[in-house]
Amino acid sequence: MSRLVKNEMPYLLWTIKRDVIDYHNLNGDQMLNHYGKTASFTTKIGLCVNMRSLPWYVQANPDSFFPRCYGLCTESEKQEFLDDFRRTVASSILKWVVSHQNLGRIRSKSRKEDPKSSDPSLRKDPENADNRFRGLPGQLVDVACKVCQAYLGQLEHEDIDDSGEGAEDLSEAEWNDLIQQYYSLVHGNAVISDSRSYFSQCQALLSKITSVNPQTEIDGIHNIWIIKPAAKSRGRDIVCMDRVEHILELVATEHPATKDNKWVVQKYIETPLLIYDTKFDIRQWFLVTDWNPLTIWFYKESYLRFSTQRFSLDNLDSAIHLCNNSIQRRLKNDKERSPLLPGHNMWTSSRFQEYLQKRGRGAAWGSIIYPSMKRAITNAMRVAQDHVEPRKNSFELYGADFILGRDFKPWLIEINSSPTMHPSTPVTAQLCAQVQEDTIKVVVDRRLDRNCDIGNFELLWRQPAVELPPFSGSDLYVEGVNTSKARKPVPHLTTFNLDVLSETQALKAQGSWPGPESVGMSSTALQEDWKRESARVSSSWTALVPKPAERSCRARPGNVLPAYNPPRVESKASRSGLAKAQPTKPLDPTLLSGHPLAPVLHAVKPSESALSQLSRAPVLPRDLRAPCLVCRSALPPAGPCKRCRSFCASVLQGASFVPLGGSGQQGSPWSP
Repeated sequence: MSRLVKNEMPYLLWTIKRDVIDYHNLNGDQMLNHYGKTASFTTKIGLCVNMRSLPWYVQANPDSFFPRCYGLCTESEKQEFLDDFRRTVASSILKWVVSHQNLGRIRSKSRKEDPKSSDPSLRKDPENADNRFRGLPGQLVDVACKVCQAYLGQLEHEDIDDSGEGAEDLSEAEWNDLIQQYYSLVHGNAVISDSRSYFSQCQALLSKITSVNPQTEIDGIHNIWIIKPAAKSRGRDIVCMDRVEHILELVATEHPATKDNKWVVQKYIETPLLIYDTKFDIRQWFLVTDWNPLTIWFYKESYLRFSTQRFSLDNLDSAIHLCNNSIQRRLKNDKERSPLLPGHNMWTSSRFQEYLQKRGRGAAWGSIIYPSMKRAITNAMRVAQDHVEPRKNSFELYGADFILGRDFKPWLIEINSSPTMHPSTPVTAQLCAQVQEDTIKVVVDRRLDRNCDIGNFELLWRQPAVELPPFSGSDLYVEGVNTSKARKPVPHLTTFNLDVLSETQALKAQGSWPGPESVGMSSTALQEDWKRESARVSSSWTALVPKPAERSCRARPGNVLPAYNPPRVESKASRSGLAKAQPTKPLDPTLLSGHPLAPVLHAVKPSESALSQLSRAPVLPRDLRAPCLVCRSALPPAGPCKRCRSFCASVLQGASFVPLGGSGQQGSPWSP
């Protein structure tokens, strides 16, 4: 079958290992049963760290459903664990005093009811122990009470205004002495002399601690901690220890290059709910179909996993305290275990509810256990939401492990990705196949029909859509003013073209420059007209362009015509020679009536014979520019005058102008 579809693109990918498929290269319509970056809650170190941030996301206390945990990867974490261990030692001493006082009352009541009892243990009080028991001074209880008082002050923030010399600040030698006496009290044959006188004080302190610390009940008096690898599963390398020096020694023996994030230490639940004196845990499935918005589906059915051994705190063997099926399936059931437990060590949640019903606690499942597991999973997922890569069109089924306390309160231990679906027992053979089928109903069938059958899944949590920020890095921006390239400077309006002036002087010396009398006007009248026109043009251009420091050149007397340099001269035309005059439009006679040089222009009467001589006129030198008679500027070799669009400028834009008659010198391009 695989050879038939190996070249086809799959639209539903279900794999046990997430790293087998690169989900970044999948198409948008391909479904995958894994999300990326889920280590924030599927690893022990990730769940340990993220649970501390729960109050920032949800108004809930993580200590109410998750046993306190520390990652032994830094010195600060180790110190926090050491402080917690020492505080637990102090509270355990108080619990020992209260429990033994209650035990003494029970034994006294038993002697009254059965005076012939021959049990020597019932005829002994802790205060009247024989020489086999070593008596501890009452000062041990005093020190423990001071430590607990200081701890309560920290929880109530009374240490903020403290000078720093608190009662809890014992020296290292005093702490070591206190811990060793505690070991002999709990694990040895020592007792506290006259512990009855401390009963009321210890009971009052424990009541206050219980009101502010929800984990006081599960701590017990043995101070047992469970040490786990930070990122392993199936119960591998997990051990239980009750001595702090052994725990720190285990961490210190690791290689320095691999010890970071290697171990996680978590408080062991010393008071679990037992079924026929056997410990168990609950495997609860839940499904996440989207992370934005966060959508969680809770499975109504779960199953219990029993240990193969009877429960005991005197033996810290993993076979007793770990209920993982991967560990228990390799062990044989203890002969002293109750025969009412199944041989395959599993119950369904329905069977467990029947058990509670027979014990008169049938309501505990629906009122305490089931809703508390829902809240714990919802809180854990809301904390991890910001760390997971929210790929659309993906889903993932998770398995959460819970342990119940004596008060039926569930405690979240860990969350597993890719939970086992192996039908190793009749219970898993039924439920694992069912949960996989129901998962397909939710992720596939429900996309087409919102009202379809979803099996035993129920919607646990769906939040409104959260808009993710477009960029999570640094917010960089540039402030300033836009600058542009400076324009070229404009030449001064009053600057004369001295080159043309020198050229005109040379022409005058050769006798080729036309005089003002050549056009039928006197030199004085023509110069007056030029001055008036030059003043008018200069004033108009000065109003448009800012005028810098003015430079001027006084024209020499005589018939020399100074050339005016325009602010911007067109230079696109070729300078190889002056083009021929070719008027493109008939001249409107009305244009001449208002021109200052109207008398001069009316005197100009070109003839056809003169126009025919235009082609035979000699060409001016290459660098010679013809002056404009109106604005006195030098014209380019080809192109009209940009200052005045007059008839005179149009005539003078060619290689030569038409001879207009008179007494000028023949053969000169400037003579009429």
